[in-house]
Amino acid sequence: MLSLLDKYKDVNDIKKMSLKQQEQFAGEIREFLIDKVSKTGGHLASNLGVVELTLSLFNVFDLNHDKLIWDVGHQAYVHKILTGRKDKFDTLRQFGGISGFPKRCESIYDFFETGHSSTSISAALGMARARDLCHKHYNVVAVIGDGALTGGMALEALNDVGYRKTKLIIILNDNQMSIGKNVGGVSKYLNRLRIDPKYNRFKEEVESKLKRIPNIGEGMAKYLEKLKNGIKQMVVPGMFFEDMGIKYLGPIDGHNIKELTEVLTSAKRVNDPVIIHIITKKGKGYEFAEKNPGKFHGIGPFNCDNGELIGASIDTYSKTFGNEMSRLAEKNKKIVAITAAMRDGTGLKKFAEKFPERFFDVGIAEQHAVTLAAGMARSGLKPVFAVYSTFLQRAYDQLLHDVCMQNLPVVFAVDRAGIVGEDGETHQGVFDLSYLTEMPNMTIMSPKCIGELPHMLEWALKQNYPVAIRYPRGGDAIPLQPLKTFSRGKWECISNKGKIALIAQGKMVQHAILAAQRLKDKAIDVKIISACFAKPLDKIMLNKLIEKGVTIITIEDNVIRGGLGSYILEYVNTTGRKVKVINLGFEDEFVQHGKTDILYKLYGLDARGIENNVLKTVELSHTF
Repeated sequence: MLSLLDKYKDVNDIKKMSLKQQEQFAGEIREFLIDKVSKTGGHLASNLGVVELTLSLFNVFDLNHDKLIWDVGHQAYVHKILTGRKDKFDTLRQFGGISGFPKRCESIYDFFETGHSSTSISAALGMARARDLCHKHYNVVAVIGDGALTGGMALEALNDVGYRKTKLIIILNDNQMSIGKNVGGVSKYLNRLRIDPKYNRFKEEVESKLKRIPNIGEGMAKYLEKLKNGIKQMVVPGMFFEDMGIKYLGPIDGHNIKELTEVLTSAKRVNDPVIIHIITKKGKGYEFAEKNPGKFHGIGPFNCDNGELIGASIDTYSKTFGNEMSRLAEKNKKIVAITAAMRDGTGLKKFAEKFPERFFDVGIAEQHAVTLAAGMARSGLKPVFAVYSTFLQRAYDQLLHDVCMQNLPVVFAVDRAGIVGEDGETHQGVFDLSYLTEMPNMTIMSPKCIGELPHMLEWALKQNYPVAIRYPRGGDAIPLQPLKTFSRGKWECISNKGKIALIAQGKMVQHAILAAQRLKDKAIDVKIISACFAKPLDKIMLNKLIEKGVTIITIEDNVIRGGLGSYILEYVNTTGRKVKVINLGFEDEFVQHGKTDILYKLYGLDARGIENNVLKTVELSHTF
């Protein structure tokens, strides 16, 4: 007998189901998600938490006309299942397969592409205002998590929503989590709302009684309104949303389809902005994800029976960074760690537990984190901001204006630099070299192996200017001997043979060494240089290469435009010498999702791709 999931074909099919069938359907979707994500990896806990919400949204709204925007987008798997992509879930986040985030090219129901937090309300408001200006009639719904609400952009959008009273429905999906447990004033405020579900009933009763009083004078009406607001402030202190001009409904059980459907139906009739506060459980329906939602936020392939990861790497750059931070903090009490809702992901869990008074999780607020670090550095502390490359770009102005312009000693631990793989375009960390190199006073380092990272971090914390250390996701491809001492702007020459120099940055040094081994089998020697400093350049070493007429091939885990290769080429051009410089990196395009090995091969950044570029150079120049 076919399951409801097997029978499901169209976005309007849910409207034809009874409540009992919808609840059964929710269970089938959860089983499907657990099975599929266990094989491909992906964002599981957040999607298990929005099953009933997604079904209710499809039940109430006509998605052939209404617009649905998912904040971050990692919670849109159920949406994808219901919009014709169920049979493609074996390809989730795989090269050539469906993305783990909303993609306009995949479906007409993916109205807006999202991968970074706190953007949904702004995008939805833009659509709502376009609707009104074009005299059209449809609903616009933004689904945002309580973690994303800590982002400044979301608060800016709320301020605008309430000011102009644009008709818009905002779903606040409150599971007390972003990736880690939420922190800060917004989280505490929502906690107060959660414990007072009687508020809306009380408010409606007060409003109803006020309306029943006939012919009350204007003065008395104003007095009663003030009285109502005063009582409201006592019941739920602040009433942040309604004070901003947004009607608040909630809290609502986010796993109760009947209640969700009723509230969403009511919200459609309101001509003002509405925020519906729903309470959900991240990881709902899967014991291991419920107990450890952080682990199952973004997870690799795992065993469904016990929730354990399959083939997980033991040593990673993130883990090594976290251990070294704890070790250094033991010796130096001025060292403080800052993260933006990424305590576990950046490896700072141990530090946070050991030095809670020196650990600062600011929520999803990268701009604030950078300027907070600047203030700490100006006051004599040694702040380290641990952040994923893809999220650091959100704080560009703060990096430039608040840190670099004042030449403050902030250390940026730029995790997930370069290709991250399956998360795709929104998360590939391939732009940080380009925007960091253009900032005066910024020093940029990259370890060629895990063992080098602790020594770089220790060196960086001794400097009196900003330093960014960029390192990749995961571990090493080959074991290498780490460099333990550093001099600003001085590179490491690993091999000095041949008339072609491979100048590689970070993890790409490993690829260059593997390529050199392949070339040696063809009796071709190459110089291998680890550009442990992407800025400043080692001009002394570059000058020696230029004087000898050595062909230079740069290799970086970054877009070519504005990266290390461009920086080197720019310098070579100033010398007026005719030296061939070839830049290898990512093209001027967004890099799709897929396993890192596949993507490196696609862009010629694996060992074979580097080898082929050397062979072409040899053939063209007749160097050998």
